[in-house]
Amino acid sequence: MKTFWDERYRSEAFIYGEAPNAFFASKINLLDPGKLLLPAEGEGRNAVFAAKLGWDVSAFDWSEEGRKKAERLAGKEKVVIEYLVSDLEQVEYKKESFDLLGLFFAHFPEKVRHGYHQKLSSFVKPGGKLIVEGFAKAHIALSRANPKAGGPKDEGMLFSLEIIREDFPEFQWELLEEVTDFLNEGTFHVGESALIRAVGTKLDRDN
Repeated sequence: MKTFWDERYRSEAFIYGEAPNAFFASKINLLDPGKLLLPAEGEGRNAVFAAKLGWDVSAFDWSEEGRKKAERLAGKEKVVIEYLVSDLEQVEYKKESFDLLGLFFAHFPEKVRHGYHQKLSSFVKPGGKLIVEGFAKAHIALSRANPKAGGPKDEGMLFSLEIIREDFPEFQWELLEEVTDFLNEGTFHVGESALIRAVGTKLDRDN
């Protein structure tokens, strides 16, 4: 899969566009800047947008080509982001050090998903936020009908409301919903899409 993403990101064009994910942009604008972690950040569109708002941004992806594109975009927008090339198995950050975790179309194999989500959760401070947008299981039919809608072809990698609740039990949900919406993000997210959207706050251990 690393080879797959390196090949996809090697093009000159930003294949998911340079603009941030619209759901992310609408939610982060409501928050005071702090420390943000963006896993599977690809070409850096969300990282650069957040940095322009004053966030201290850490991001990672296993694609070296993705990192190159992200740093190019950051240079264009005159911001600085920290971007590591790593998979989630190996990446390490200080526990409870981030004010916000953003997961945008970060889909992992079913057998490792819960453990990966728990690891990411451990990096968020109590009182910190989680914002998620990803494809719901119902998206599999939409992507078959319209390949430009994108998303994993393995239904086991797609989300449900129950999966988000079970994988992030430390969070109290302000928003947790499944919706159908039209995405228009670059070349590979174009069309009607079944989506899971979530915004939550990590509870203190005593709660």
